[in-house]
Amino acid sequence: MAQKVTKVAPQLGKASIKDIVAAMTLEEKATLVVGAESKASSGKLADGTAIGQTDKMVPGAAGNTAAILRLGIPSLVFADGPAGLRIAATRKDDNTKTYFATGFPVGSSLASTWNVNLVEKVGKAFGNEVKEYGVDILLGPGVNIHRNPLNGRNFEYYSEDPLLSGKMGAALINGIQSNGVGTSIKHFIANNQETSRGSVNAIISERALREIYLRDFRIAIAGSNPWTVMSSYNKLNGTYTAERHDLLTTILRDEWKFTGFVMTDWFGGKDWIAEMKAGNDLLMPGRENQIKALVDAVKNKTLNESVLNTNVERILAVILKSPTFLKYQYSDKPDLKAHANIAREAADEGMVLLKNNSKALPISKSVKVIAAFGDSFYNPIAGGYGSGDVNKAYVISGNEGLLDAGFKIDTKLAGVYYEYFKNNKELMLPGITGVRPPGILPEMVVADKNIEESAENSDLALITIGRNSGEGEDRKLETNYKLTPEEKQQIAMIAHTFHKKGKKVVVVLNVGGAIEMDPWQSDVDAILLAWQPGQEAGFAVTDVLSGKINPSGKLPDTFFEKYSDVPSAGNFPGTPKDKPEQVIYKEGIYVGYRYADSFNIKPSYEFGYGLSFTDFSITNLKLSAKDFSGSIMATAKVKNIGHVAGKQVIQLYISAPSNTIDKPAQELKAFGKTKLLKPGESQTFTFRITAADLASYHTEKSQWVTDPGKYTVKAGASSRDIQQKASFEVPKSILVETDHAVLKPQIEFEDEKPTTAKN
Repeated sequence: MAQKVTKVAPQLGKASIKDIVAAMTLEEKATLVVGAESKASSGKLADGTAIGQTDKMVPGAAGNTAAILRLGIPSLVFADGPAGLRIAATRKDDNTKTYFATGFPVGSSLASTWNVNLVEKVGKAFGNEVKEYGVDILLGPGVNIHRNPLNGRNFEYYSEDPLLSGKMGAALINGIQSNGVGTSIKHFIANNQETSRGSVNAIISERALREIYLRDFRIAIAGSNPWTVMSSYNKLNGTYTAERHDLLTTILRDEWKFTGFVMTDWFGGKDWIAEMKAGNDLLMPGRENQIKALVDAVKNKTLNESVLNTNVERILAVILKSPTFLKYQYSDKPDLKAHANIAREAADEGMVLLKNNSKALPISKSVKVIAAFGDSFYNPIAGGYGSGDVNKAYVISGNEGLLDAGFKIDTKLAGVYYEYFKNNKELMLPGITGVRPPGILPEMVVADKNIEESAENSDLALITIGRNSGEGEDRKLETNYKLTPEEKQQIAMIAHTFHKKGKKVVVVLNVGGAIEMDPWQSDVDAILLAWQPGQEAGFAVTDVLSGKINPSGKLPDTFFEKYSDVPSAGNFPGTPKDKPEQVIYKEGIYVGYRYADSFNIKPSYEFGYGLSFTDFSITNLKLSAKDFSGSIMATAKVKNIGHVAGKQVIQLYISAPSNTIDKPAQELKAFGKTKLLKPGESQTFTFRITAADLASYHTEKSQWVTDPGKYTVKAGASSRDIQQKASFEVPKSILVETDHAVLKPQIEFEDEKPTTAKN
């Protein structure tokens, strides 16, 4: 009698992906495209969204995919953390060690470096921790545009400008993925507010989408090839992004040639079948009823199994290159000390010197004792809260930083703060459970007598202004973006008292995003924008205050004089205001400096602005031709003409003719950062400008077109500090690209157009 032969199931890595899919049951396919049901740390937020956290595999990670062991398919581990890996620092079954991760500077700080090499270096350290802690894919970075300064998650993102955002995102992804782990660029797309983020309908013109809100993702993806993309919570022009085939397949895959898989944000979207059809391959964090729903949909023919097959194939292709599949033996021991040094270096270079009257900084050697005011001097805000938070071993305080550099602190004033912290814990503002870290104490108001005493006993006043924000809520205009009346009054009192004695007043901004600067900034001598600089906060701030590091950060955003000057101020966060159902991006492409420069709005500090302890010149701007033919080369020289070594950012803006379509007064098209230049030393930069760099999106034709006419190239140190100009002609119209006519808004509206002469 012949023996029955048992067919051995094919194994992933040995058989082809097609063979694996052919061997899978329908239930197994549905299981793989649904996450392995993680346990949400906070349940759902008010708008129905959540932050994921799981105790499976890597405690504190955000979630996992399902394993199908009979086919050799392992489970992937996902973890949050755009500013550092977000996992649990301690574990129930292990009290012998900790699992801290490095708290790197936040996205706004990294963007302020304008240094893609440094950001990639951060990414390499970051990715090493991802790998050594057993995580396969990091859920980040976020590259959403800073449309409005009140967005609670701007600290995670990079800039108001798509070029700067895209280049920074690509650099971080390249660094992380060089370790053989993956990233999930997010939130695709138009997640530019936290208010009603799970349901709000973002209504955006096709041109604004193409030129601003899609462009940064396109630049980042083209420059780095992330393993995955995360779709956003919100609707876009009437449909949830996770359910838009035209977004996730037509644009992302067909036009941009993205080859990885797409996942939802945690509990994102509503229609699971539509998500599969759209090309949203993975539903996270996953629920059992989703598996049944997909199986039933195939059986009742509302979902073609071939769609499911494609979703599965994309996921398997990524699994094949993951550390888990390759059986990497992770150590749980990344080099946190070395990574802390990189975090400090990045924080140093991301600091922006906004004001420095009478050379108040660096701090004079005659200053021995510093009177430090401000809650966040003693308790620095390393980063924002929510999924962007990091469980780090420590945060260096301002007093630790100054003492380490040899300065002395007014101990009596410090004692007043410590007493306040000790005795007023009940005043801590409540946070969203599981989203915000322990609440934040209201800023202490220092008594006039204490200020007088400090001015008598100290040589300089250092005021730290702290602001925090995060996932689940947007910033409050009156108490987070603006300084409170009490804060303004205290700054004025400190400045008056110290100035009366001939002593300087310096402000450090420990913030995640832009704040209102007027009128209080006129009271002080110097302002250093430190952002939320990560765990090395106190050391990094002191590096710049002391002059150990010459500041070289440049603003990635426009700091407007008044919130009402912000182009989206009149339509943020949407209507109705208390719980918006829709938000119309009426400003169109006129975001940030594009608006300020085109409408002649004077900002407090312009895009790209940042002072140094030395001086630089930008000269010898030359173009390779007078007439454009395919591309043109622009060269310029940056020279340190001061007396201190330093770095400078050269920014290349271009003004284009507006014969066929309205255009911003100028747009950033290239940038570069010098090495550390000694006094008298120079560095020459060469930038290649292509027709694609010059093109605008013509909605009626769905085409990117470079118009004929005169183009002016401007080289400068900020959008308003233009030091060199040169021009070239484009002889005739150039069709750069024809895209699909998709993502059209479901309501008619007109983008705002400039009404005043361009600068």
